[in-house]
Amino acid sequence: MAYTISVVSGKGGVGKSTFVANIGAALAASGHSVAILDTDLGLRAQDALLGLENKVVYDLLDVMNGTCGLETALIEVPAYPGLQLLAAAQFTRARALDPKKLRFLISRLKETHEFILIDGPAGLEKGFRNILASGSDRFILLVTPDDLCVRDGERAFQIMDAKKLERPCLVVNRLDNDLIQSGEMMNAESVAELLDLPLLGEIPEDPVVYRSILRHIPLIQYESEARNAILRIASRLTGASVPLPRYGSRKLSLWKKLFRSELKEVTPLDSH
Repeated sequence: MAYTISVVSGKGGVGKSTFVANIGAALAASGHSVAILDTDLGLRAQDALLGLENKVVYDLLDVMNGTCGLETALIEVPAYPGLQLLAAAQFTRARALDPKKLRFLISRLKETHEFILIDGPAGLEKGFRNILASGSDRFILLVTPDDLCVRDGERAFQIMDAKKLERPCLVVNRLDNDLIQSGEMMNAESVAELLDLPLLGEIPEDPVVYRSILRHIPLIQYESEARNAILRIASRLTGASVPLPRYGSRKLSLWKKLFRSELKEVTPLDSH
């Protein structure tokens, strides 16, 4: 059975596109057929994240407008057999996307793929509402554990709830153990309770993520804690029961207590 999963966020800069690219790679690496559909018109990112920026000839709108066939526009990801990308149009705006044509396109992708991952545009404007009308089977709301992002995520969920869509699952990104333990950052469970949403996964802050972006190589090709978090989430999407790591909640070992780096005190500049 095929599933369409739309990943949305209330604001930009939370790591949504990176998350989608790596979940797609992780699912494909475990033997599933996956199509990533980049719907962030004018601001596409999936091609670069997957190292395909020089292979895009046709895009989402070309297929919708009949310029080319779906099979022609889909790009294979060489490192991950079974993973394909349908890139977003680079020089257009969200209003160019027809929700009815998007639904039809998704129905066609379901005939040949087990998972269709939709990278939705950030924010709550036209592009976001187009994704809500896509007929997705599941929604994932991605947030970071700060008040601004959580507030925007809550607004996104309210819009989805008003449209009587299925309740989204929550993924909390960029968690920092030290900040959580010092009380400066909420942990993933607190964010989930605040939004009243089921917690699908939590991803720690990890410098390897940015290095993978700079190299245009999926994160899951590097051994790191963020990679392990992505693999856990991908396993849950396939129905596996994988415990949450609960970043920031575990007591530090004696070794880490002795050699952990101290948090630098941050004080405001004197304005006088």
